[in-house]
Amino acid sequence: MAIRGWLTGGLVGLLSGLVVVPASAAEPAFVVQDGVTQPIHADAVRETTWVDIGLDLDNNGVGDRVAADIVRPATAERVPVIIDASPYYSTNGRGNESERKSYDSAGVPVKFPLFYDNYFVPRGYAVALVDFSGSNRSTGCMDTGGRSEIASGKAVIDWLNGRATGYSAASGGSVKTASWSTGAAAMIGKSWDGSITHGVAATGVDGLRTIVPISAISSWYDWFRSDGVSLRGFGTPTSLASGFENSNARSRCGAVRTEMTNGAPANGDFTPMWSQRDFVRNASQVKAAVFSVNGRADLNVKPINWGQWLDALPASTPRKLWLSQTGHIDPFDFRRAEWVRTLHRWFDRWLLNIQNGIENEPQVSVERGVDQWSDSPTWPPSGLQSQRLYPVAGSVAGVGTLRPTPGTSTSSFTDNGSGTPSSYIASPNATSARRVLYSMGPFGSDVRLAGISRLTVAVTPSTPTAHLSAFLVDYGPATIRSTSGEGIRTLTTESCWGEDRPGDDACYRDTQATTSTVDATIIARGWADLANYQSLSTPRTLTPGTKYTMTFRLSATDYVVPRGHRLALVIAGTDSSMTTSPSQLPRVTVNLAETSILLPVAGTLPLTSASTAPDASVVQQDIVPGRLDQVR
Repeated sequence: MAIRGWLTGGLVGLLSGLVVVPASAAEPAFVVQDGVTQPIHADAVRETTWVDIGLDLDNNGVGDRVAADIVRPATAERVPVIIDASPYYSTNGRGNESERKSYDSAGVPVKFPLFYDNYFVPRGYAVALVDFSGSNRSTGCMDTGGRSEIASGKAVIDWLNGRATGYSAASGGSVKTASWSTGAAAMIGKSWDGSITHGVAATGVDGLRTIVPISAISSWYDWFRSDGVSLRGFGTPTSLASGFENSNARSRCGAVRTEMTNGAPANGDFTPMWSQRDFVRNASQVKAAVFSVNGRADLNVKPINWGQWLDALPASTPRKLWLSQTGHIDPFDFRRAEWVRTLHRWFDRWLLNIQNGIENEPQVSVERGVDQWSDSPTWPPSGLQSQRLYPVAGSVAGVGTLRPTPGTSTSSFTDNGSGTPSSYIASPNATSARRVLYSMGPFGSDVRLAGISRLTVAVTPSTPTAHLSAFLVDYGPATIRSTSGEGIRTLTTESCWGEDRPGDDACYRDTQATTSTVDATIIARGWADLANYQSLSTPRTLTPGTKYTMTFRLSATDYVVPRGHRLALVIAGTDSSMTTSPSQLPRVTVNLAETSILLPVAGTLPLTSASTAPDASVVQQDIVPGRLDQVR
């Protein structure tokens, strides 16, 4: 779709830092044709409002203000607002091409990253790109998912509805109102941006009609930690914020940084600081419709985040879920045309109340094969059952079957601190000193797993410290998106989505899938520190030779194990690609009779007595997680 020429041929005037191109007073706010809003607005207003968020975390005696750069139709009618709040607008940038904001010599915003403004403003929407407190042109402090960042989004919605104060400058300035707004708002964003949509929605703020979180964190503990174990390469809330703070925040926000440092102990304990950043606990307050988009292979924002968020929402919440085979990628770059079409209808429905029926369409769309999407009616799926399976020893040491009734005996592995997922799931027929593996199948029919699996282990460590990893694996041939480029390759061609304006074109480079042919695919994975077997907030010292029982989570999934494939559970020690090693590496003995996995199965498992081990020569490549939203 290419619509060119927005703001060409018009008179542009500069008045009090506001760029206005006059429009006809008779122009309506929006026009619907063929069931969707049409691009009727050729002229636009660009401006910045600094909104007081009700905090003074930089301790300068003045309320912290966030900069909301706004572009809106030049119409006398009121319009709804699409908000993307981010820390990245002057640093990493947004989107596959790392677009950053730009301003003219008077400070008026010129470049609005991403396609939202180009596409939606002509159709009767405003777009507000908000700098997190402490970043870019905002004052205040960054606090990595904390109350300041939640206020960065919530206060803008309150201002749109007359409940907060906006100003014409970062300090001082005149009061500005949003008399042009209907008060209806959407929040959208990928990664850190999307995480804040969760937090703002969980406040229950009036006026927020929908959120569109993309690869978004629902609990910041589950970005930095996993069931008691610290994740390798993810740093701390303090170190993450320091990469995006502006000069004011760097000089004035030491107290906030200290609070985050003290609240994030390296041992992986869950603290009150993490509780404040756990949006799942308040998901019952969400009033907005939710359109969640995620990548199955995303080891940056791990899939546990979307699963626990959707599970915690009120049952009445209108929802939609897209789950791709990609890693940490925006749907604009893996399913572009369908994404723009669907997002357009979603915003029309929830911001303009256009009765297009999208809420009655299938809620779930999953990429089962590369660029092959399958829809299903609801999430959670109907007929979902929790089915428990036990590992049962076989004739080969450390290799056995999964069955609905427990077996006997034990099996052991030794953690050498350097194991990786690919090494753990390789050679499934053979004994490995570093893991144990139990499988079932081959399946006589397709089996759909949809939700969060939970593993209960009864294990005896030989040292006072032990970290565990677990993998649910599909053994069978498949062509999947590869880990190269997190599943996409950027091309040299472009496609255009919306209308150009000087300094802000609507064209973006196309992408295509990267693929790999494998014999084994990891469906879900999880990690835990055995010292937290009783409590995530209070670790226990382990006594060598003593058996401990712990239950921990594997990542959320919606995956179909094809007919003829085998499903396997792998239990091991340190995952060196993701977790830190314990101070003393243990030999771990697994009590099989008291170990089990609880699987979310849509339908029933075709249980058989078959015990032949799976075959795999080419396994899924290890995924190397990056920073929260890195420039690729």
